[in-house]
Amino acid sequence: MTIHSPLFLLAALGVMSGAAVAAAVDTSAWKCETCPYPKGTTGAVEVGVGQVSDKSSTFGTYTGLDSKGSHLVLGGKLSTRGPGGYYADLNAADLGTDIRRLSAQSGHEGLYNIRLGYAELPRYEAEGARTPFLGNGSGMLTLPALAGYPAGTTAAMPLASTLNPLSLGSQAKRFELVGSWVGQRRWTYRVSLRRDVHDGSKAGAGSFYATSSQLALPVDHSTDLLEVSATYATQRLQASLGYQMSQFRQGTEALTWANPFSPVVGGDSRGQLAMAPSNQFHQITGSAGYQLTPMLRASANIAVGRMTQNVAYLAATLNSSLLVPALPAASLDGRVDTFNANVKLSATPLAGLRIHAVYARDVRDNRTAVLSYPMVSTDMFLRPDLRSNTPFGLTQDRFKINADFHRSGPWKVSGGVDWERRDRPYTEAVTTRETTLWGRGTLQAREDLSLSLKLAHAEREHSTYGIATWFGGPQNPLMRKYNLAARNRDSGAARADWTVNSVVSLGLGLDYARDDYKDTAIGLKDAETVNLAADLGLALSERTNVHAFAQGELMRSSQAGSQTFAAADWIGRYKDRFEVVGMGLKHAAIPDKLDIGADLSISRARSDIAVQTGVLEPDFPTAKTSLDVVKLHATYKLGPQLSLTGIWWYERTDARDWRLDTVQPATVSNLLAFGNPAPNYNVNVLRLVLRYGF
Repeated sequence: MTIHSPLFLLAALGVMSGAAVAAAVDTSAWKCETCPYPKGTTGAVEVGVGQVSDKSSTFGTYTGLDSKGSHLVLGGKLSTRGPGGYYADLNAADLGTDIRRLSAQSGHEGLYNIRLGYAELPRYEAEGARTPFLGNGSGMLTLPALAGYPAGTTAAMPLASTLNPLSLGSQAKRFELVGSWVGQRRWTYRVSLRRDVHDGSKAGAGSFYATSSQLALPVDHSTDLLEVSATYATQRLQASLGYQMSQFRQGTEALTWANPFSPVVGGDSRGQLAMAPSNQFHQITGSAGYQLTPMLRASANIAVGRMTQNVAYLAATLNSSLLVPALPAASLDGRVDTFNANVKLSATPLAGLRIHAVYARDVRDNRTAVLSYPMVSTDMFLRPDLRSNTPFGLTQDRFKINADFHRSGPWKVSGGVDWERRDRPYTEAVTTRETTLWGRGTLQAREDLSLSLKLAHAEREHSTYGIATWFGGPQNPLMRKYNLAARNRDSGAARADWTVNSVVSLGLGLDYARDDYKDTAIGLKDAETVNLAADLGLALSERTNVHAFAQGELMRSSQAGSQTFAAADWIGRYKDRFEVVGMGLKHAAIPDKLDIGADLSISRARSDIAVQTGVLEPDFPTAKTSLDVVKLHATYKLGPQLSLTGIWWYERTDARDWRLDTVQPATVSNLLAFGNPAPNYNVNVLRLVLRYGF
């Protein structure tokens, strides 16, 4: 018997394989049966019809189904994969509704890519609103030429005969063009163009001294964005350089409206509100990352930008009876310079230990000239003093250091320190400093049980808290703004994931946070949030899967105030509660033939407000909102390439909000309101869709 060593066997196999290659096997007829990238043309077309049971603009927000009746369901996709890495894709969805989307892309793997995109998205608000104003959606609101306008109170206005339904909402359209290509010597280039167009109206308000009117503000603006970048990459170095531009154009510069209330002084029959002015933003960005050693990496990012706004001022007032001095300039000529930079070091000094250190600086330098302007109060009164614009700015420095440690055991721990300083000129507290200590531990208690816990404590202090005098009226010296006030914050999060067996998996999570504004006498005193969540997964069989979840959140806060410009003499307490439960089911009723599924979610929200001044005032009514959603769907395969899908979607919203439901157009004598109630609707959607794949 002959015994061969492993080395001899390897040599023999090498010779045999070389001989096989030398035989010049003909592979021209070979076909890859398991290649991950298909070649040729594939696609699918979806055509169907849908029916909506009731009209609801609230339901139509983000769904495009705001009208009662039938609608077309149309979409599909087309993909082509050619030789040498060429590809092309075309996708279309919801072409029969107001949320239609289209995209197309083509390119060559590793060489270039170009993509075109188009999308629409509606947003509606204030369902059930009514108004006597004419010209809604434009820049000019007028009143009917009837006796009764203007009037001293809403009760004296002829609202019964002049109120008309008002549709408030806007349609957003997005056009996008993106191209990228790979150059020589490790360079990649990218260009992105995007235009967002918004058209419609939204809710707003205007006032004359002690009277106010809700108004339909025009939405007529567009935003153009341009991004150009170049990226260089090697095994150790990655770097990029880019330019970004954003240009906002306002189509309607102002809204002018007729005063429905009797003038208090002569000439205040019309008011005017400026819309968001056209503006520009330009920014140059750069980034670099370098692997200094196998255990040390450094990276940095920097961005330098400039925002400008130079739209011509509107007149200080439309009241010709007021002798207003000339404005000090024709426009703001506003300019804000921005600077954002960060440096990061990541090191692995020991096996299982990784350390990260980050320093970041963000600067917003307002370079707008400070000028003195005449002050007109609600087109009625000219103040004797002048007021100057305040060039608010911000400088923010952040330093973070944290570490992760994990060896072969069940424990993984991490922790760190975050430090932040903010300098805000022209504010009551110019400087705030906040330090956060945090730690997190993860334990793989068993093969099927994972536990994690994170705790954090933060303290914020500030420089001397003063009194800002450039805001107009004086402020209570005891007041502290919540974003400037001293604060202690404690938070924690716990999570458990348990794979009970091959059928059942369970997850539980708890989050808690509490803010204590320890030195605040007037202002936000404290806030607390508790969030509890659970999720359940059931793999009942290879054909049936069920998942379920439940989440509850409680938010509480209290705020102190003063009616006498002195110590606190009232306190407001707020409590919001949210509960959501839901489940989903997927079941192969007939394998490879009929698939069915169901999704259910039930949401509840409550908001309670109580204000106490010591005279036993009753609490405000509880505001409630409930949302129930049920979706059932089934897909039946009619053939290898043809399938039929049926969908039933039910959604119910029932909201009760005293801030809306109890305020009709004439409820308040000096407020001409829309009178829209809180959203309430019941909508059924039924769809039948035929899908053909090829």
